[in-house]
Amino acid sequence: MKSFIPIVAVSFLSATLVSTTYAADVHEKQKELVEKQQEVKEAQKELKQETRKESLETTHEANKEMLQVSRASKIIGTNVKNTAGENMGGIKDLVLDHESGHVVYAVVSFGGILGLGNKLFAIPWSVLKWNRDKEYYVLDLDKETLKNAPGFDKKHWPDTSNKWDLRREEINQFYHINP
Repeated sequence: MKSFIPIVAVSFLSATLVSTTYAADVHEKQKELVEKQQEVKEAQKELKQETRKESLETTHEANKEMLQVSRASKIIGTNVKNTAGENMGGIKDLVLDHESGHVVYAVVSFGGILGLGNKLFAIPWSVLKWNRDKEYYVLDLDKETLKNAPGFDKKHWPDTSNKWDLRREEINQFYHINP
């Protein structure tokens, strides 16, 4: 029995040391995993920003020719189609930023039947791409997504700067635009 007690004591101490070492290793591995996850999140964020920047540059280049040679009266009435070639409506108006003088939104009429029940959508100008060959704008959305976009009816336009500012936040969120 006397020889059994030291064996139990040594076993207990060994188990304590091993579990303490194991716990420290687990804690260290968890810490490393959290750091790696943070690195991945940062890399994803940078990639997303870079992709968005490239997309905006491409859009600006594609629209550059249209902006340089077109009057608003030529843009208004132009068709908008999605990437599948489906008709998404037509441009009914343009919304300008009074401070910069730039076009902020193209107001597109979509939905309804035979012109009745159409809804107006303020589409950020930067998300429209001019298709020079076909002479229409391309909006990279499907019809169902556009139906759920923030819009308004033709009798209830945002008529003040404050209302446009409120609408702008909602539109920027929907189209993933950074102000």
